[in-house]
This record gives sequence, C-alpha cells and structure tokens, in this order.
Amino acid sequence: MQLPRRTVLKGIGAGLALPFLEAMAPRAGFAAGGEAPRRMAFVFFPNGVIMPHWKPTEAGVEYTLPKTLAPLAAHQKDLLVVSGLAHDKARANGDGAGDHARSCAAFLTGAQPRKTSGADIQAGQSVDQVAAEQVGSQTRLPSLELGIEAGRQAGSCDSGYSCAYSSNISWKSATTPMAKEINPKAAFERLFGTGVEDARARAERDFYRKSILDFVAEDANRLRGRLGRNDRRKLDEYFSSVREIETRIVRAEEETQASLPDMAPPEGIPVELTEHIRLMYDLMTVAFQSDTTRIATFMLANEGSNRSYREVDVKEGHHQLSHHRDDEEKMASLQRIDQYLVEQFAYFLERLKSIPEGDGTLLDNCMITYGCAISDGNRHNHDDLPVLVAGGGGGSITTGRHLQFESETPMNNLFLSLLDRMGVQIDSLGDSTSRLDGLTV
Repeated sequence: MQLPRRTVLKGIGAGLALPFLEAMAPRAGFAAGGEAPRRMAFVFFPNGVIMPHWKPTEAGVEYTLPKTLAPLAAHQKDLLVVSGLAHDKARANGDGAGDHARSCAAFLTGAQPRKTSGADIQAGQSVDQVAAEQVGSQTRLPSLELGIEAGRQAGSCDSGYSCAYSSNISWKSATTPMAKEINPKAAFERLFGTGVEDARARAERDFYRKSILDFVAEDANRLRGRLGRNDRRKLDEYFSSVREIETRIVRAEEETQASLPDMAPPEGIPVELTEHIRLMYDLMTVAFQSDTTRIATFMLANEGSNRSYREVDVKEGHHQLSHHRDDEEKMASLQRIDQYLVEQFAYFLERLKSIPEGDGTLLDNCMITYGCAISDGNRHNHDDLPVLVAGGGGGSITTGRHLQFESETPMNNLFLSLLDRMGVQIDSLGDSTSRLDGLTV
C-alpha cells in the first residue's frame, strides 16, 4: 500500500503523527535512493566550560576526546568538534557589562542585543526561526522550543539587560522571542494534540489516565493490518516509545506531588534533573521521528543560571563557580558539571541512533548543534567557542573529525551552512561573512 507522508492516526480529541514507514516512501523505497527529510536542533548550555578539558589537542580524524567529551566516545564517528568560532555580538562593543545576557541573545542570531530592561527589546531573527519560516510549513509544527528552567520575559536580569535575553535563544523576529516549554506534559500535548482538542475529551483522558495511544488504537489496528512486516515492527517500536514517555510523565507528576505535599507543584516536571533533561530529549526524538517538526531548540538552563548540580556532588551555584579565578577546586566542580551535561547529550544521540531510517538511522539525517556563546566563563570570552555538531545531515556532513577554523570565524557562518543543507535560501545571517567550508570532505 502507499501511505501519504503526513498520515495521522485520529481518535477522540487526539491525533498522532507517524514515523517514516516504507509505505510512505516513493515506490522505489529508501534503499533505492529515496531520501528522508533533514532535521536541525540547537542545544544550549550556560556559563561556558573549562576549555582545557573540552578542546582536543589534535585536529582532523585522529583526535582524542578530552575528559569532558569522553562520554561521547561511542558517538565520536557521528560528530564534529568545531573550534575557532566566535560571537563578536556577544561582546560589549561599547555597551558595558552584561556578557551573559548578550551571549544568550546572540547565540542563534549573531546580532547585538539592544541594552534595555524595558519592553523595547531587540536582537535578531534566530537561525531556527529562519528555517521555520521557509520550511516549517512542511510539518504540523514549524518548530519546537524546549527548556529546563522557567524564564522571565520582562525585568532586568543582567546589568541592565532584559530577562528576555537570558531566557530565550529562539527569536521569531528581532523583537519577538519564542518562549520555551519546560513542562514535559505540556510539550507532549503540543506535539500530539490536535490543536482543536475537545475540552470534554481531554478532561476524560486526564481523569482516567488514558494514553493517547488508547484513543487512536482502533485507527492503529486498522492500519497495522495493511502494512508489511518491517513497517509493523517500526510502528510497534514507535508506539512503545510514545507509551514510555507518557508513563514517565505520569510518574514524574506523582513524584512531584509526593515530595511537595504542602503546595501545588508544576504539573509534569520531574523532581530529578536527569529525568527532566532526558524526557525533553525523548520528546525531541519522537518529534523528529514522527516528522511533527524538523526544527527544535533546547535550553539546558538559562544563561547565567546559578543552579547547583547535586547529581555530580556540586552544591555551589553554576554561575558563581564560573567566576573561579583559576581556583582548582572550583574548576574541578565546573568540569564535572560540563561532563554531566555532555553525558545527557550522549543519551540524546544514542536515542537518535537507535531509530532506523532509510539505510541508516534518524541521527544520520539530523544536524544537532550543542554549544554556547561563552568559552571561558571566568573571563567571559566569546571566541574559540565550545561547539559540537552531531549527525550526518542526510549525508551532507562528514563527521568523525575535529575541525579547527581560523580564530574569530563567525559562528553564524556555521549556521548559514546548516541552513543550506535544510534547503533554506538566504544570503546572510546576523554577522555571517561566508559559508563555512570543510563540513564535507
């Protein structure tokens, strides 16, 4: 049988997009040259890193992962370590203090944010929203914005800069940030709700704790009987992933309520940070797998975040530690935070690699940028930034290398090259000066 690519299983007040199936490919199929779509995501972490434990000493293919990147050993052939990139617009350039807010606002825009704590905020359109504007119509959601920490869209958060700059990396326009979703349940509802969901049906589903899969079961069973063996297996694996995420969201709600009996907790946000981060990575994976969206951003924390990381026995605040003044004990704590966050990123890559697609995996058709716009947090440096790019971009990126570019190469040159691979037509982005050569050998 031949299925439309955007087939959706429908039930009472719910809709579930499907992953790629052989029945959706052209008659020749993936193996005979059909192409899966390309996806792009940007994962942001705050406060810079301890660079000696991040940057490899060797360039090219034969390089050794430093201590912080060691959790990525199983994925070394699937990523690029990119050195030499800079974000000049994260620097003061006459505007004084406020490096954290500026770096966050400039991360995906390459634009100098206006120094204001009022309503007249201005940065630039971010790379993800440039892509969403041109190719977002090909999926149900043009883009997906996720995060871990709640942010404010008003008030001053960093030396006279609006909190909007520190809380957002995605900007629909120069004056409109895209607010991120930090609640896994709400993000799940956005991904798989119909958008015009009947309130009565939704209340019934919440009351009985029924899965979205229960509501589309009849449609799914009817479809399963018409599919080939490989497609039936792929459909079952996909349903299992969705079911697992729902179960974990419910468990997170119950755990949160149990730990905070005297207050109404934020619904669906896990108590444990690791579980929260991994749930969000799982949601991004399913969003890409189902082709609900091809563009996503994820903030592991707001810029300047002072969260403590008891998961790695760090009780001091992250931002406070980043001003370490070369104190070895503080630097050791920061390195543990850096490595912990990389471990969670490795989990994401493993999830993407576990999903077959065409002749390869879902990761092979992704371009996942992991980084920030501060290198050394103690000095607030905005050059030689810590940047990883994972995934083969549908065969358009030659991974497994450490790329060392000339100092002060605009990071937006990288983004411009990634947009090319998404089929986005644009001459420049922010402070870009050219395309970034060398992503493909």
